[in-house]
Amino acid sequence: MLPIGSIVNALAIIGGSVIGCWLQSRFPERIRTIVFQGLGLCVLLIGIQMALKVENILIVIFAVLLGGITGELARLDTMFERLGNKFKQLIKSKNPNFTDGLITASLIYCIGAMAIVGSLEEGINNNPEILFTKAILDGFGSVALAASYGSGVLFSAIPVFLYQGSMTIGAGFFQQYFSELMIAQVSACGGLLIIGIGINLLELTEIRLANLLPALAYVVALTAFFG
Repeated sequence: MLPIGSIVNALAIIGGSVIGCWLQSRFPERIRTIVFQGLGLCVLLIGIQMALKVENILIVIFAVLLGGITGELARLDTMFERLGNKFKQLIKSKNPNFTDGLITASLIYCIGAMAIVGSLEEGINNNPEILFTKAILDGFGSVALAASYGSGVLFSAIPVFLYQGSMTIGAGFFQQYFSELMIAQVSACGGLLIIGIGINLLELTEIRLANLLPALAYVVALTAFFG
């Protein structure tokens, strides 16, 4: 089955990123700064909305703690940075924010109920409407992100396509695991990570978000076991 919704979503991200990169080169530094700050506030709002969907807060707390410990021991932040820098060298980009843009955009676009529900809906019922709606939102979001981070945002279309497309193709298998409770818990845990993105954008402190990514695997496992 061809994952049409994921293809359209990826193309929307690419299109929005191209516009954002074009705008970035025309923004003076003070405009880029205020765009960064405004984007940080908006990302905080998105994260809070998602986090408030939590059904079992204890599971999310333990998932984040265990995920953070696992990520630190595995040094995922270093691994992702090296992979991002290698990809940056491969395409010969001179953008200093390339890796940050790639990781930040990938997290925002991949974590959330629309990505999961939309992919399963297309795979099971051959209905890509949710992913089409997500494509519109991600396309506009890419304009703002690329205006702040540059070309790294454009390449987030790759993990988005692979993530959503694989769920669409394997929808019959994934459906049994993604109950309403599971989707709510994953969205809540992902919302906390997105709040972390907003905090980083506002430069309130530096949260090594890559090292918290295992929390998403833990929240699935813990919810399946205790939920």
